Amino acid sequence: MSWLTAEQALEKLGTKPQTLYANVSRGRIRAKPDDTDPRRSLYNAADVMRLAERHAGRRKTDTVAAEAIQWGDPVLPSAISTILDGRLYYRGRDAAALAEHATLEETSALLWNSGPIATALGEAQETTPSLERAFVLLAQRVTHDLPTIGRAPRALTAEAQSILSTMALALAPDATESQLHLRLAASWGNADAADCIRRALVLLADHELNASTFAARVAASSGATLSAAVLSGLSTLTGPLHGGAWQGVASLIEDVKAVGAGVAIRQTLTQGRVLPAFGHPLYPDGDIRAKALISQFALPRSYDELASVGQEIVGENVNIDFALTGMAAAFDLPANAPLVIFALARTVGWLAHAMEQIESGSLIRPRARYNGPAIETPLET
Repeated sequence: MSWLTAEQALEKLGTKPQTLYANVSRGRIRAKPDDTDPRRSLYNAADVMRLAERHAGRRKTDTVAAEAIQWGDPVLPSAISTILDGRLYYRGRDAAALAEHATLEETSALLWNSGPIATALGEAQETTPSLERAFVLLAQRVTHDLPTIGRAPRALTAEAQSILSTMALALAPDATESQLHLRLAASWGNADAADCIRRALVLLADHELNASTFAARVAASSGATLSAAVLSGLSTLTGPLHGGAWQGVASLIEDVKAVGAGVAIRQTLTQGRVLPAFGHPLYPDGDIRAKALISQFALPRSYDELASVGQEIVGENVNIDFALTGMAAAFDLPANAPLVIFALARTVGWLAHAMEQIESGSLIRPRARYNGPAIETPLET
C-alpha cells in the first residue's frame, strides 16, 4: 500500500486542502500519521487516484453503474422529496420553511398525499421511549398484517396511519397529549424541548433515497407488509453510518472536553478515522437541516467549540447528526434521543416511499457484477 504527502495528493486531485480534508473526514481517502513527522499526514494513493479519475471523467461504464448506488445518480423515480441547490423539498415544498410551523402529522399528510393524519394514543406498556419496543411491536405486526399486493391506496394509507400509531406507542408513549412532538417531550419530562423536537421531526421525515428508505422500498417492492418495510428501514437506520451516527458525535465531544476541539479533530484525521459531525455529500454548502435546527437553541460550550474549530480545519459545516446530538445535550435529553427522534420522524418517509413503490408495481432487483474466482467451464464430451 503506497502513500502520498498532502502536496502530492493535492497535485493529483487538483483541489484545495480543505477538499482533501473533507474527503478524509467522509472516509473517501484513508490517512495516517507520517512516521518521519507526526505533525503531518500521509494519504492513501489508491484512494486519491480513484477520486482523481472520477473527477476527470475517466470511469468505465461498468464502474459508473457499480458506483451509481453509492451517492450516485438517483436509481428510482420519486415524487416524495428531493435535494436541489442545497435545499430539501417535500413534494415541492421547502422542508426548512415547513418546519417553522408544521407538525409531523401534517408532514405525513403531505408526504402520503392524503387527508389529515392523527395517531391513536393506545396504552403504552412503557413510560419512556423504547427502540427495543418499537422493534418488537413491528415484528409482531409483520406476521399478522396483510401483504400489500392488490390493495387499494386508501386501504394502505389507513394501515400506514396505524403503523405510525404503533411506532408512536413505543417511541412517544405518553398518552396525555395528541401531537407526537408533545407526546415525545412529555415522555422525556421536558416540555421546553417540545418545539425543537417538532422541528426536528419535520426536518427528518424524509430525505429521498437514503439507505434506510431504500431498504424499505426493496421490502415493499416484494409485496411484503407495510410493517415489514418499516422494520427494514428501522433496522438499517441503526447503523453507525446512518441514524446511529450520533454515537460518533457524542464520542468526539468527549474528546473535545478532554483535549480541546483542535487536538480531537487532528487526532481523528491522522488516525485515518472518519470525522463525524461535519459535512454531507448532498449539501456542499452545509446541511440545511442542521442550520434550521441549531438556530432554535443555544449549543453547549463543547459543541460550539467543535463546530467553529472543525469548520476551520476541515472546511465543512456541521450536519444533522451534530445538530440532533447537540439538541439532546442542550435540553438534557437521554443519550439515545437523536436516534429515537430520527426513527419516529423517518417512519413517515418509509411509509410514503413504501406506498409509492407498491403503486409502481415493480420489483427492485439490481444485478451483481461478479468479481469472484474464475468460473469453471464444463468439459465438452
